[in-house]
Amino acid sequence: MAATNPDAADPDAADPDAAAREPVEPVPSAHVDTFARDRLPPPGQWPDLLFDLPELRYPGRLNAAAELLAGPDPARPAFRTAAGEVWTYGELRARVDRVAHLLTGPLGVVPGNRVLLRGPTTPWLAACWLAVLKAGAVAVTVLDRHRPHELATMCALARVRHALCDARSVDDLVKAGVPGLEITVYGGDGPTGPSGRPVPGTPYEAVGTAADDVALIAFTSGTTGRPKGCVHFHRDVLAIADTFSRHVLRPRPDDLFAGSPPLGFTFGLGGLVVFPLRAGACALLLEQAAPRQLLAAVAEHRVSVLFTAPTAYRAMLAGLDGYDVACLRRCVSAGENLPAATWHAWHERTGLRLINGIGATELLHIFISAADDAARPGATGLPVPGWQARVQDGRGVPVPDGEPGLLAVRGPVGCRYLADERQRGYVRDGWNVTGDTYVRDADGYFRYVARADDMIVSAGYNIAGPEVEEALLRHPEVAEAAVVGRPDEERGQVVVAYVVAREGARRDAEALRAFVKAELAPYKCPREVVFLDALPRTATGKLQRFRLRPGRAGGAGRDGGDGGDDQR
Repeated sequence: MAATNPDAADPDAADPDAAAREPVEPVPSAHVDTFARDRLPPPGQWPDLLFDLPELRYPGRLNAAAELLAGPDPARPAFRTAAGEVWTYGELRARVDRVAHLLTGPLGVVPGNRVLLRGPTTPWLAACWLAVLKAGAVAVTVLDRHRPHELATMCALARVRHALCDARSVDDLVKAGVPGLEITVYGGDGPTGPSGRPVPGTPYEAVGTAADDVALIAFTSGTTGRPKGCVHFHRDVLAIADTFSRHVLRPRPDDLFAGSPPLGFTFGLGGLVVFPLRAGACALLLEQAAPRQLLAAVAEHRVSVLFTAPTAYRAMLAGLDGYDVACLRRCVSAGENLPAATWHAWHERTGLRLINGIGATELLHIFISAADDAARPGATGLPVPGWQARVQDGRGVPVPDGEPGLLAVRGPVGCRYLADERQRGYVRDGWNVTGDTYVRDADGYFRYVARADDMIVSAGYNIAGPEVEEALLRHPEVAEAAVVGRPDEERGQVVVAYVVAREGARRDAEALRAFVKAELAPYKCPREVVFLDALPRTATGKLQRFRLRPGRAGGAGRDGGDGGDDQR
């Protein structure tokens, strides 16, 4: 008998009325600033939406932050830090309310305004995110590693005029030179929230946002390198908890969550804020979460639920003997393909079955996964309850089981790019086409084959080759550049740049790497620079990147090499 997920939606036998059906009658938006709503794709370009699970039938008025903060006893711990600081749910609510008062009082933020959030993974960053949603504004959380050029681009696309920023992360935001941006700093010499202006210490009544009011814009890089703003609603925030977390992860109130993804990634936002709060559990928020630091934190704080990438699980295997990790009960792997060898090695050493999963910023979190006895090494898993998935050809026609094709999914959350023509490429005939090549087995399991585009996935980070090329081309000594991914046992892929230097210029690989690190987040920096006399092109001048991939490049004049760990 084929193994199936009994709660998953079957695309061949689905309720035809479930698709594109709103969970309730829509209600008027609470947004005064309608910028984000006005820049949603036309309704005809939206994916079909599914709300066939009872828990997805949200009321018309819904504020995700108010829902996440409701319920648990005020004395229960909500967040912990590596330094031993503990925030209870009561303290978290009070601090969220103070930030919300600050936003809507002295700062003049109105519902629908976009507020940028930047800083290391701390309880204050999480509190600021919750406060933005509670105030009816739109959270734009970026990575602490983003450079001024990247920050300026995202602020321009989302038309950001307010920012809440950790004192340690403010310099690059100031250097971005965003016109009219008002930056409010938190942190500094102590673990303090945004200060400098008097605000009430009274409870803040959440803005009565509509369930389909925009709650956040998460930026992801496309294959062209131009960031895409993924727009998600208040109901979407709860839907990822009420599908993957509720049905696959199955957290308990006594769980302690931890992980490596920053809150600027939706993988981290879900795993370290949304899921634990929805379950009334606690999260250990780590500013430093390299594999050794994760192991130490798990052992010291008795973490029970862990979120990280396959790269980190592989790296942690070497250090397991030095730490007591018997407290772990759920380990989630996403961000890149999980090799079967890593799954088996982790299981042999810990007795735990890794919960593999695939998610996307466009869909907010994981939509195919499997846990416990349903987990299969080498397979991503089954559609998460509330989601449907299929494998199709380039025309949108489903392919037979066992044949590779494009992965297409739909569920309660769908892709909506912020004023971006690439919406037409991601959503086709009501399905979200993720850009991954997959095979569905005869018993319904989905197995990853490869990326269908030029995206490089390195240690869980998505890196657009053309974006790195553009940065290299800003160097005065670079005439041409092409960037591809090279397979790597530890990281899945690493970034390799092929460069044609200008006449008379030095062939200095390390100087180019340093330049890119100053232009882009360090994880995007090429780990190897190869100098060529010319790049391979077609007769019409089109760059042939496939000829630069392993086994195809001429490799004349190789310089550079492994530049160390940029993700520690």
